Order: sequence, then structure tokens, then C-alpha cells
Amino acid sequence: MQETVLIYLEKDNKYLMMFRNKKQNDPNEGKYIGIGGKIEDNETKGQALVREVREETSLILKSYKYRAKLLFVNDAYKETIHLFVSSDFVGEVKEDCNEGDLRWIDKNKILDLPLWEGDKAFLEIMENTEDYFEMTLKYANDKLFSISRTV
Repeated sequence: MQETVLIYLEKDNKYLMMFRNKKQNDPNEGKYIGIGGKIEDNETKGQALVREVREETSLILKSYKYRAKLLFVNDAYKETIHLFVSSDFVGEVKEDCNEGDLRWIDKNKILDLPLWEGDKAFLEIMENTEDYFEMTLKYANDKLFSISRTV
């Protein structure tokens, strides 16, 4: 099973979002997502998070909070997503990311964006509680059909 990290960087009541529009055969094409990617062999979640933030945004992550563990199931594919948030970073967002366009979006407008349905579910929980949580998000043909929260 693939393990990934996902972070929502926060500044001035906005999240840094990536509009996926640049990679070939991207399953996230046309959607907004947070910043993140795969955990490489011999890499911790924290190391992967710091690396992905630097690679995709050029920001240097100083600290972060682990918010959730998400199990994403889509047909024959399974992924564990480790979800984080942070407002503790330095630097300037780079102009050109090879995976998509980076944009600061008002937090109260995030749910109006083209997002995965499951992302809307965990973002609402993330906004309404500081507690750690776990969720399973099941999709068939890219359509969400089941959400279960275990913590």
C-alpha cells in the first residue's frame, strides 16, 4: 500500500492549494489539493513532508501538526494519507511548480473549489476540531460511496 503525506499550509486565514493541471495522466487533474506526495523508502513521514513542501513550493517547513490518518480506497488502489497542517514556515512560494498552479485560497472558499468529495469531508472535520482523527474514504470510478470515521 502506498503511503503519502498531505499538508495544508495556512497564512492569513488562507490555505496554499495546488490546482493540478501540469502532469500527464494525473489522477488529480482539474482538482485542487494540498501539498504533498509519496513517502520514499527509508524516509519518515516528517522527512517526506519537509521534502515535498520544499520541492513543490520552495517554502521551508519549520514545524507542523499531525491531524489525521486517511485510508483512500479506489477500485484496486489503496493509499494511506498522513494529513498535517502548519502555519510555521519561511520563504516565498515559487512561481512555477511542475505539478500545478499554487494559489492562496480563503479558507471559507475552499469547499467551493473542485475537490475530491472525500477532501471536503476531512477538511470540514479539520476546520471544526483540533482533535486527531482517522477516516476511510472509499471510491468507485472516482465517485465517493463510503466515508467512515474511526477516531
